[in-house]
Amino acid sequence: MDLIPVPLAAVPHEGGHRYALGPEPVLDAGPGTGGVARWLRRELGAATGWSLPPAGEGVRGDLRLRIGADPAGGLGPESYRLDIGADGAELTGATAAGLFWGAQTLRQLLGPDAHRRAPLPGRSWSLPYTAITDGPRFGWRGMMLDVARHFLPKDGVLRSIDLLAAHKLNVLHLHLTDDQGWRIEIKRHPRLTGVGAWRARSRRGHRASPLWNDTPHGGFYTQDDIREIVAYAAERHVRVVPEIDVPGHSQAAIAAYPQLGNTDVVDTGVLEVWDDWGISENVLAPTEAVLRFYEGVFEELLELFPAEVSPFVHVGGDECPKRQWRDSAAAQERIAQLGVDGEDGLQSWFVRHFDGWLAERGRRLIGWDEILEGGLAPGAAVSSWRGYAGGIAAAEAGHDVVMCPEQRVYLDHRQADGADEPVPIGYVRTLEDVYRFEPVPPQLSPEAAAHVLGAQANVWTEVMDSQDRLDYQVFPRLAAFAEVVWSRQPAPADRDFAGFEERMAAHYRRLDALGVAYRPPGGPLPWQRRPGLLGRPIEGAPPNV
Repeated sequence: MDLIPVPLAAVPHEGGHRYALGPEPVLDAGPGTGGVARWLRRELGAATGWSLPPAGEGVRGDLRLRIGADPAGGLGPESYRLDIGADGAELTGATAAGLFWGAQTLRQLLGPDAHRRAPLPGRSWSLPYTAITDGPRFGWRGMMLDVARHFLPKDGVLRSIDLLAAHKLNVLHLHLTDDQGWRIEIKRHPRLTGVGAWRARSRRGHRASPLWNDTPHGGFYTQDDIREIVAYAAERHVRVVPEIDVPGHSQAAIAAYPQLGNTDVVDTGVLEVWDDWGISENVLAPTEAVLRFYEGVFEELLELFPAEVSPFVHVGGDECPKRQWRDSAAAQERIAQLGVDGEDGLQSWFVRHFDGWLAERGRRLIGWDEILEGGLAPGAAVSSWRGYAGGIAAAEAGHDVVMCPEQRVYLDHRQADGADEPVPIGYVRTLEDVYRFEPVPPQLSPEAAAHVLGAQANVWTEVMDSQDRLDYQVFPRLAAFAEVVWSRQPAPADRDFAGFEERMAAHYRRLDALGVAYRPPGGPLPWQRRPGLLGRPIEGAPPNV
């Protein structure tokens, strides 16, 4: 049936029969199913022209929605069962979330044109007789989207949420701040967006490139934009995890408020939002005043991301250069006062402070795997990006882990080694490489493996300056990733990649209907190439340059 991700069990009825849906199918929405019913009326209605009127008394609906206990045999709260036969389709979810994922399966079964925004002439609609039981392998099935390096307007974020939901992914991690831009309105600190959201120019290509785009770049989400994004995601059972980076990756904030920087070693008053890629040396000063400033930021953030939909708050905590702290008399005095282990101890002090601060407010801190250095409170979780090692150490120490190793699921990395790949970055990671990604390292004990919440694919946007470039890097590999984190797969070497490729033939048509500018299997189309823009590694240089 060409479903992606592949369900746990799909049993077609003998005979290949199909249930034909007439020009005005009836929708019978049981108690608690109103959100999914609205979604079906909006999405399927747009593609088919149906209004899906409610079933009257005594009328058996063509499509029937139910929420029932354990419809898929113990597969968890996001599970569902879909039965299609001569009397129509009955979809039962363990919860509203399970029902929603089943509705995504139903839409796929209707064919690629069910993903369009307006009906095409001459289309008829039917569903194959079948019984599907399904539920996800992991509870955290996510994508990290960097909107700091290149800003993605609100409509693009909403589109990304729809694309995640179409692939049964349920976490959008928004990287909202970095050296190159601050993307969220904080009312008590208006210069964070008034100054920090804009840079004068941007390098074209990797930082080795001599080329520049001299058009100023920027943008930010108002607080109402964020509320809309969070509500839109929640309606589609996607959690939004905000990231505010501390204490590194902070030049945009320091450019807006110079007192946040190490003023005794740097003239922070002349700093601007960084226009280059890489890791800036300008990091936050280790002072109580800086802590109070960021507590104010997080206070507003928590109001925008309610705990019931976003229990986790990401604080970054990675890649913090220590040179300024080594040179700063104030920072060295702070080290002595705190009794921490040098400059590395200062980085841990920042993270531990917000770990406790967030825990007091009923939230859970998550950060990149560098936050393990110096110890963590029991409730903190780790995004393991520098390979598997950080995730293994965290899980064995009793911390929850999200696996996102750079070597496997960084979708900004090149998809092939051909010369036509646009701005080729990092490792070659093909569609098959992503399909064979395994989130749970085999050396983990069962107790430690239970701490692997799931995985996410990370999308860093230094060289993705448009929606089309984002689409090209993310798809079709996100479809492979979605199957890895949803479906219960055998060991990587035993996975049926040939079967996945066959199902992708239909899925490419769905992506076409959704307007996704994916990388074709045969390589980039002429307008997808970026000739002359250097990537990384450059010819003759080691991979880490």
